Amino acid sequence: MSNENLISARQLERLLPAGRCLVVDCRFDLSHPETGLQEYLGGHIPTASHANLDTDLAAEITDRSGRHPLPEAAAFAGFLSRAGWDSSKLLVAYDGRTNAMAARLWWLMQYFGQRAALLDGGLAAWTGAGLPLQQGMAAVKPSDRPTLIAQAGRVVSVTEVLDSLNGDGLTLVDARSPERYAGEIEPMDAVAGHIPGAINRPLGLNLDERGQFKPAAVLKAEINAQLNGRAPQSVVHYCGSGVTACHNQFAMQLAGLGPGRIYAGSWSEWSRDASRPVATGRS
Repeated sequence: MSNENLISARQLERLLPAGRCLVVDCRFDLSHPETGLQEYLGGHIPTASHANLDTDLAAEITDRSGRHPLPEAAAFAGFLSRAGWDSSKLLVAYDGRTNAMAARLWWLMQYFGQRAALLDGGLAAWTGAGLPLQQGMAAVKPSDRPTLIAQAGRVVSVTEVLDSLNGDGLTLVDARSPERYAGEIEPMDAVAGHIPGAINRPLGLNLDERGQFKPAAVLKAEINAQLNGRAPQSVVHYCGSGVTACHNQFAMQLAGLGPGRIYAGSWSEWSRDASRPVATGRS
């Protein structure tokens, strides 16, 4: 694969012995937060650290935030130090198969100005290639705490999203399932529906039947068709809590359409305030 943001299992196999990368297992179940660590301990890519979505890749929830607020630079730097990362190493994130969770770590690295990649197809691709697993907690030598600076232009605030409803040119793209987008079900948040005017692109549309990303040309054609003439630069990705939105952002960047931005608070922040408008339905 020519894209430095996405590597195959065989590429990772070659990188590991040279110590040129740091692998992080991001498996996490939103409904059962303890499951990810249990799965990691049961078998993970050798040397991989584990990232907990709630505590390593997010800040504490407040009474105004979404379910996964962005971590401050110092907190995220502490996680990278505990994981053993330094700027000489490419961070490679993965989860079970789809990279729905791992994309959050990939995006946070970009948000703080650092390089990272996703393992295409996740752990399923690694084991499918006949490659070995390691059990238990990997031995990690902590690194010096890096100095990180957030790239503020990569995110938009709830105020900016609200203002955009009056026509300032933002194109909202919702990564949740069609059922959640339409307001037919809502398993996580108190209010069902979506932000008015948002386009629905469930993250599964970015993947093939193996759970690997579709070719860049295919993604570009599909995304452009959904944008229907709207500029890729206008795109703001959101989801339930700012996690799976990063998957659509990754696909857009893989397609060569630019990164777009993230509304990090996403639906879980938006729906906290009853004065904010809500739309339902699939059209």
